[in-house]
Amino acid sequence: MRFLPVGDSMTIGATGDFTWRYRMWQHFETFPGLRYEIVGPRTTLYDTGANAPVSHAYADPSFPPAARRHLSGWGEGWLHMAPVIADAVREAEADVLLVSLGLIDLGFYTDAEQTAANARAFITAARTANPRLRMVLLPVIPNVRAVTDAPFAASCARFNDLLAKAVADLDEPSSPLLLASRPTAYDIRTDTYDGTHPGPTGEHKLAAAFADAMHQAWELGGPYAGLPAPALPLPA
Repeated sequence: MRFLPVGDSMTIGATGDFTWRYRMWQHFETFPGLRYEIVGPRTTLYDTGANAPVSHAYADPSFPPAARRHLSGWGEGWLHMAPVIADAVREAEADVLLVSLGLIDLGFYTDAEQTAANARAFITAARTANPRLRMVLLPVIPNVRAVTDAPFAASCARFNDLLAKAVADLDEPSSPLLLASRPTAYDIRTDTYDGTHPGPTGEHKLAAAFADAMHQAWELGGPYAGLPAPALPLPA
């Protein structure tokens, strides 16, 4: 199976990040019988200094170049991905999309209804390139802005409801859609490094959301087992 990660800044990551894509690759590697490939037109991280996606400095330099492939971008959302997803699926011959989008749309570009309409357009366009394409969609995880901006928090909740409806409406036996569960106990205070972008524990939890959804629905791989052990208290 050929997996294409699609996302915004939480997916592309920045210089020095591991990324949840790396955690997903590690998960796949624990199943020797799983024939898979990670595909996509991009491989880089975002360099905040250069203000461009030009960095190759992953936290683990042994992350294989072929496994770094993706379709994600800093500041890009459903609005940007819907027009390009068909070509990306076609060129990569993708079988499964792992999609984490929506926060940037709601924060800067579109309201919940228009964001949901763009998500539907994305799904429709992707299927023109592969009518048997599978997709796993992650709900929006509200970031630190939602703590003090009640209308934004409500917009995130509204979009997640609309995304769930889109998945229910558009799911097909020949091209199944999965709505992943929001990562258990995801805490922006400890699972991100700035209130939005995942740190190591957040990366694991995002990867687990995708991995567990595919295992439960499609019996693909197994339950995610890569979560780091909780820190033990220091002896008195």
